[in-house]
Amino acid sequence: MWWRESGVTLLADILTILLNGLQQGAIYVLLAVGLSIILGTLKFVNFAHGALYLVGAYLGLFITGQVPLNNGQLAEWGIQSYGIGLGFIAALVIVPIAVFIIGLLMERFIAQAFYDRPDTDQILVTFGLAIIVQELLRALLGGSSQPFPQPSWASGPIALPVVGNFPRWRLGVIAITAVLVLGVYALVEYTDFGLIVQAGTLDGEMVRLLGIKLSRPYLVVFGIGAALAGVAGVVGGPLANVNPNIGTEQLVPAFLTVVIGGVGKIEGAVVAGLMLGTLQVLLIQTGYAAWSQVGIYALAAIILLVRPQGLLGSEVDVS
Repeated sequence: MWWRESGVTLLADILTILLNGLQQGAIYVLLAVGLSIILGTLKFVNFAHGALYLVGAYLGLFITGQVPLNNGQLAEWGIQSYGIGLGFIAALVIVPIAVFIIGLLMERFIAQAFYDRPDTDQILVTFGLAIIVQELLRALLGGSSQPFPQPSWASGPIALPVVGNFPRWRLGVIAITAVLVLGVYALVEYTDFGLIVQAGTLDGEMVRLLGIKLSRPYLVVFGIGAALAGVAGVVGGPLANVNPNIGTEQLVPAFLTVVIGGVGKIEGAVVAGLMLGTLQVLLIQTGYAAWSQVGIYALAAIILLVRPQGLLGSEVDVS
């Protein structure tokens, strides 16, 4: 009967929006979890986090295949393309390791000197670093967008019950995010390393009096947060073209996700990221694409007016 067909169609549309929202939210979650553990643990406002996403995307392009160069300084030097063509799996392995090392260097040579400085100083130095990375990539590789091909084993649609055909890679993004976030959550909540980090966050001086050095755990935390941003660049790259602006474009939603979920709360970042992603997709797919960015800011404002510490944050987070 017609009403049954209409009901099935409506259910399929709702499930499609939810799946697309999960995929979009997964990118926000990957960025926000790394940002949240850095901000919650080290009390360091890292506005260069989007630059790590940008580096991850371009490094992923370099590892997966050959990318033609039409403009930029490298093209002027006669270099027509760049890339080593190792494939997507290699990028998923190499990029987080490389960005983890970049994160270690950032912590040691930049962040550490600003831990006791005001938030404004931290914002200025990291935002400046982000602009430097962005403009350096633009100068070398040009400002044009580059397509990031999906891995062959995850390209094309997959038939899902009720929903019908759905892009296989979008499900891959959700699955990769779930595995990484669960791994980080287990590391922070159920290991000795995580207990030291949490204790240092609550009372760093007491932990030091017990003879435990916090510099190394904090260094690793910063590296893990950076690595997650790099992975986000790799898995998010095939969903849109890569250009030097994507880092700054993803930074604000990532910060909104952290603040809405509650600073330092991994589970809060997951909930907030999925909420923002679903809302954004809902507005786009219902014909209100122009309001998709406004929508996530409005949602953030409403939540923070009602609960300033975030959905899962405590009063300690905002004191």
